Amino acid sequence: MHSVVVASRSADQRDSSREPRNGNSPQLDAVSLAIIQQLQEDGRRPYAAIGKAVGLSEAAVRQRVQKLLDQGVMQIVAVTDPLTVGFRRQAMVGINVEGDVESIADALTDMSEVEYVVMAAGSFDILAEIVCEDDDHLLGVINKRIRALPGVRSTESFVYLKLKKQTYMWGTR
Repeated sequence: MHSVVVASRSADQRDSSREPRNGNSPQLDAVSLAIIQQLQEDGRRPYAAIGKAVGLSEAAVRQRVQKLLDQGVMQIVAVTDPLTVGFRRQAMVGINVEGDVESIADALTDMSEVEYVVMAAGSFDILAEIVCEDDDHLLGVINKRIRALPGVRSTESFVYLKLKKQTYMWGTR
């Protein structure tokens, strides 16, 4: 397990209601971007070390970090490898919906096994990443919970065989 900073274009990944009040993304200056980059390299880096790297005091860095967290620009989280903590099956599920896509997306966000929900254009209305203990657990989530949601027309599952890359460093490019 390691700590990373996830820079986010929306607020909390599970709750887009925390987006900036004016509907626009906060404007980030070069110093804020440098702070994010420092934290993405090491989410536990001391504020004093960050301050030295970006030319601010420790207190100023602490205030900037808190503001970035409050605005939903980033999160500091511990990221685990699901296989090492008992979740042996991951899948991306494409979902086609009849009617209101947002209500289905909202219902998916309430499921603990669903880690990622995207409303999409293309072959699927929604893409949902699911992390489960095993195949039986995955089958139950898809068959008894997702397909049971009113408005779900069809699903297609893409079971992960091997994860080759997962990074959270896109936040400052």
